[in-house]
Amino acid sequence: MNCCTKIYLIKILYLIITCFIGGILLTSCRESKQDKMMRLVKKWNDKTIVFPQQMTFTAFRGDSVVECKKKYSTYAIVTYVDSIGCMSCKLKLSEWGDFMSIVDSISKRQVPCLYFFHPKKKSELISLLKRTRFTYPICIDENDSLNILNGFPSDMMYQTFLIDKDNKVLAIGNPVHNPMVKDLYINIISGKQPESTKKQRKTEVIISENLIDLGEFFLTIPQHCTFTLKNVGDDLLVIDDVITSCGCTSVVYSREPVQPGKSLDLAVTYKADHPEHFNKTITVYCNVPDSPLQLKITGDAQ
Repeated sequence: MNCCTKIYLIKILYLIITCFIGGILLTSCRESKQDKMMRLVKKWNDKTIVFPQQMTFTAFRGDSVVECKKKYSTYAIVTYVDSIGCMSCKLKLSEWGDFMSIVDSISKRQVPCLYFFHPKKKSELISLLKRTRFTYPICIDENDSLNILNGFPSDMMYQTFLIDKDNKVLAIGNPVHNPMVKDLYINIISGKQPESTKKQRKTEVIISENLIDLGEFFLTIPQHCTFTLKNVGDDLLVIDDVITSCGCTSVVYSREPVQPGKSLDLAVTYKADHPEHFNKTITVYCNVPDSPLQLKITGDAQ
């Protein structure tokens, strides 16, 4: 990868990060946050990922355990997940499975994903892998060796890397949490130039409410609520993707573009798997100036 291409990728990463944080921050503090993220991208660009000398990748297939050697000749994806917070929410195993199916198809299975999990309880992680039928090989890093060697960013959005055959970082960001990062990874792996100047006409929306409190409820009863987005602009409202912060939260919506003056409902379902007070985020990527939009649900599962 030549110097011009690397500079180009830095600019693309900057645009992706800017879009990602644009809907979260107030205008008064946006510049400082963008500067911080730009420094993060520059810091990790071309940095070499250091791997522990002893690594065991294991696939849990039914009742059998298969040890695998991870080799790659062009690219690899490295993702690290720590033990803080909800492990199932962070892992998004089904989304990773869908993403790797795409990567396998465009790379002829030549680009592996190196999953490093640092779980609080190994047994719970293994149970989750089996329950979700996740068959990709993973490394259970009980000593947190990979993170200690590299000092990864604390934000889980930036604990995933696309690296070359020399372990140098080409791109940073979590492709299952950010569709723009996903497109960037796929473009690099497939040899396409990222489309930094893709033009999409913008519109304006009014959201019925940004936060819905579901109150107290029995955890065995699924909870439902609806966010309504009204297109008050002059162009079609196009939803590129909707991503939830947790696998216990799902969203159903129409994929059709929304005409000016019309509305779109996001039907949200929350299924608790244990008692908790929760705050879940729903991120909507669409063609409005402050995309992505951040919606939240909260409540107490008893």
